[in-house]
Amino acid sequence: MASTGDPLARRYRRLLCCYPRAYRQERGDELVALLLDTAPPGRTRPRLREAVDLIRNGMRCRLGRPASRTLVAWAMLAAIVCGLFSAALSARVAWETARPLPGRAETGAIFRTVLPDREPDEIDTSPTFFGYYTQPLDLQALDNLLLGDGGEYQQTATSAWAAGPPPAPPEQTVAVAQRRLRESGWHLDGVTVQASDGCADKFCAIFVPVTYSTVEARRGDTLLSVSVNSRPEPESPYLSINLRRTTPPLVLPAAIGGGLLGALAGWLVLGWASRRTEAPHPARAVVKVLFGATLLLWWLPILVAVPSVASHHRAEPHPQWHPLWEWLGQPTFSLFFLVGSVSALLGLALATLPRRDADRVSTLASG
Repeated sequence: MASTGDPLARRYRRLLCCYPRAYRQERGDELVALLLDTAPPGRTRPRLREAVDLIRNGMRCRLGRPASRTLVAWAMLAAIVCGLFSAALSARVAWETARPLPGRAETGAIFRTVLPDREPDEIDTSPTFFGYYTQPLDLQALDNLLLGDGGEYQQTATSAWAAGPPPAPPEQTVAVAQRRLRESGWHLDGVTVQASDGCADKFCAIFVPVTYSTVEARRGDTLLSVSVNSRPEPESPYLSINLRRTTPPLVLPAAIGGGLLGALAGWLVLGWASRRTEAPHPARAVVKVLFGATLLLWWLPILVAVPSVASHHRAEPHPQWHPLWEWLGQPTFSLFFLVGSVSALLGLALATLPRRDADRVSTLASG
């Protein structure tokens, strides 16, 4: 047995943790002794190539079924999707480190910066950074969220607006807002103008052009969007502002850390289930079908959502990217994720059933 006081032997044993416990108990000492015999005198650390080989072979060994040619590909798909979902969850939790949304006093001051000598007719605040129809998500909304209405779970904002007929042409209102925002230390990200046809009367017999001008700006961790409507409906706002928070600095490292841990957990869990259901296992075929269904249900929304969100980003200017979970099709396709999770849990439960060879051994031992 290799000496436990040898620093090289200790480091080799740490790398062997990538292998399943049964493998380490059976062949760990032999493998460490072989590695020590081939190491030159005086070496205290494994070579990089040795470390990579031990990690790679150990993670493959955790999957079992050495003759399988597709198992590694399935394991990679499972690890990646688990990592993505874990990263999205970690990012959402890290969003709670952001400063609260601007309150009524701050919103009113910013509104007066954009539109001097005018108080807002209404100010709406939100207690959460992401809401379902601007409201905090609760259990009563879960059924609608799961049944196709999950796209309404979006980033919330503090908003204020002024209603009535525009006191000036929209171009002049936008120009004044830009100038005053620059003077107040805001960084302007640009102006977009969208044109459409509006009804000139209640019968829509005559159409007139309507423009919607939007000014995007940021200052510190606050995003500002100013919208100007050239022909608002009666009692509708001709100018409105929305205030949001930028993505907190902790979101990126939290997503990376959570994603790596989730990917590792996905690989290890799939490896455990794969080794457990090696033949002769009574539920081997069912477990394979369940895990295949899980991967299909988890990956399908991603394959649909990524092109859609990417196209949306290209079509419209965005001060910041949509959150990671929207790129994964969540919570729009949350029902797919839920059914896939149930399928995965059922497969893990079936994997715990004893193998037939274990039953025969126990029968012979009792006889």
